[in-house]
Order: sequence, then C-alpha cells, then structure tokens
Amino acid sequence: MPLPRTRGTALRQQLAELRGPDVPAKALDARALAALAANPGCARRAILDGAGVNKAAVASALGSPSAFGQSQFALTRGNAFEAKVKADGGAELLRLVHDKLDRSAEPPADARVPDLTAAGPQGRTARTELELREATAHPGAWTLLDHPMLALDVAGSPAFLEPDAVVVHPDGSWTVVEIKSFPLLDGSADPAKVGAAARQAAVYVLALEEVAARLGAEPEGPAQDRAPAPRVRHRVLLVCPRDFSNLPAASAVDIRKQRAVTARQLARLTRIEDIADALPDGTCFSPDLPAEELTAAVESVPAAYAPECLSACELAFHCRARSREEGAVTSLGRPVRAELGGLTTVEDVLAAARGEAGDPDDPAVAALRRAAALRAEALEAACR
Repeated sequence: MPLPRTRGTALRQQLAELRGPDVPAKALDARALAALAANPGCARRAILDGAGVNKAAVASALGSPSAFGQSQFALTRGNAFEAKVKADGGAELLRLVHDKLDRSAEPPADARVPDLTAAGPQGRTARTELELREATAHPGAWTLLDHPMLALDVAGSPAFLEPDAVVVHPDGSWTVVEIKSFPLLDGSADPAKVGAAARQAAVYVLALEEVAARLGAEPEGPAQDRAPAPRVRHRVLLVCPRDFSNLPAASAVDIRKQRAVTARQLARLTRIEDIADALPDGTCFSPDLPAEELTAAVESVPAAYAPECLSACELAFHCRARSREEGAVTSLGRPVRAELGGLTTVEDVLAAARGEAGDPDDPAVAALRRAAALRAEALEAACR
C-alpha cells in the first residue's frame, strides 16, 4: 500500500538523512526483500534497508566485516550457465517451462523475445509493462522476457527488481523463472537453497501481480467487455544444472506459502516510518562516522538475530557478537527460542534448570529441571 504523497515525501527525506549527507541509496533487490520476509521481527534490518544504507560498509566500519555474498567464481559460473539456458532465443528454457508447467499448450516454436532495452530503471519498467501488455493481448503464442524490470512499492518508494526471466504462456498467464547455479542431484536440490530461491521468486510474483492488476483495471471499452487481469502463476520454474554437468534441469516450485509470508511482511514495511520516528534525533548510519557514534546509532534499533542471518545479512557477525554478549537464547536458533517460552537469556535458562528461578508450573521450566535431573543421574552413574 503506497503511503500518501505528502507523508511518503517526508519519509523519503527522513530516510535520506539516516544514510548521511550525499550518500547514495543502495537499491533494494529481491534477495534483500526475501531476507526481510524471513526475519520479520528485525527492526534494524528493516530501517537500514528502507533507508538504502550499505550494510556491508557499515559492518566493516563496525569492525565486523561481512562474508556474506557470492564469490566471483560462483558469479562467473552462474552467468555462464544462464547464458547456456537462454541460448537460441531461449528454446531450451521454453521447452522446460512447457514440460514442467504447461504440457496442455502447444510446444513453443518461434517464441517472441522482445528487446527490453530502455533508459534507466523507470524506462525499463515501463518497457517491460508494455511488452507484457502486448503479449497478453495476443494469446496463442509464447513470449520470453529476458531480464525484465519490475517495480514494487516498499515503504512508499519503488524497489526495482530484475528476475532472470518471465514467460507469457499461450493462454496469457505469466510464469517467473529463476536460474540458479546450485545442482539438482537426482532431481532434488539443497532444501535451504531451494527455499531461498522460492522466497526470492515470491517477491517477483508480487511485483508481477501489481502489473497484472494495473492491466486489468485499464479502461478499454464497456466494463462488461473488459478483459480480466492476467493470471500470475504461483508455481515458478527453478532451473539448475543437472547433477555434476552443465546441462539444465528444471523443477516446478509452489511458492504460495512464501508469497503469503512476503506479502504480510511488505505490508508491515509500509509502517517503517514508525521505526524512523522512534529513533533519537540526529541518528545517522553513515559508515564515515566515528566507530563509537556509528555503533550507538546501530544499537539504537533493536535486532532479532538468529543463526540464519549469517547467510542473509551483512550485519550478521556484529549482531551475533552482541547477542552472545547479552546471553540471548536467540543466538542458539529460533526453534530453541520457541521452546523456552519466557526464558530469554542463557542465564535465565540455567537458573531455571538448577531450580534457582522460574515458575515450576511453567512447562519449559519443568522440562529443564527434569533434563537437569536426568543429566545428574547419568553423571552419577558414570562415576560409580
């Protein structure tokens, strides 16, 4: 939901001040938005991403440089594989879409691959929307959009997103294609990597749904003659190398759950102004600030660290160190945190297990004391 124009303008100015003077904003991408959806309770990441702060530069300035991101070798290998998949006008890619998602349609032949070149992200977004409109208005043929540009409203500002490909089916429906360099071994891949790809694809689906809604609302004659909005498929195509070769294989991935979670989190992000308004006056996250001042600014926003952050956020090492210093049980993982109820620190957990604190009627406390008793019995038996 976009913010009102006056409030959105004021918020953008406020977020620009948080970045620091003359510091360009780091654009949000689908990977960042997916990471936000995976950790909805982290206000620190929400405000830093919303303000366009370069978290990698901030992490380095804090003395906790990030190891997050792909190596140059992985990027080169991924680009080479993507080029192979899209060779010959995307013939192999379209064959995989037909085989995995739309066997009832005519096999793809002489598919349209329109040129999406335009000036700037706004121009590319408009060009993509134009080509989607053209492809949908003339059903019966396959269309492949190679690296289209989509816009998704985030906290009152557009985030420009670039999926690997979008395919328009002969029936006018749209499919997101994600091309990854991790392998499909015996038809399956690493669940964690597939989950990350599904969350990223869900962001693209949401952006496409906004385009579809606009196209369906366009006045083209009497309301009864107006075409319905194009359908955005909730099964995306994940294309990966087969086994240990460089040959493409594909799997259809249902992203309805990821889409719902991401939509809820993005709706929460429209309230990012609440986080910004609660910050102390003069707060700034510029990496050029003195270390103590930057640390105070970052620590003024609560974080929700979990081990999963190590693979998704540039500030993970800094937040992990703080979490360990505070003895927070979240550093042990979300499943452990969920089992411990109101016990939020390791010290509280140990005191409850020893019978020094905690309500005996609390199931978590009772389970800890029972576990401590069993451990004591086992140690006593081992010493005999």
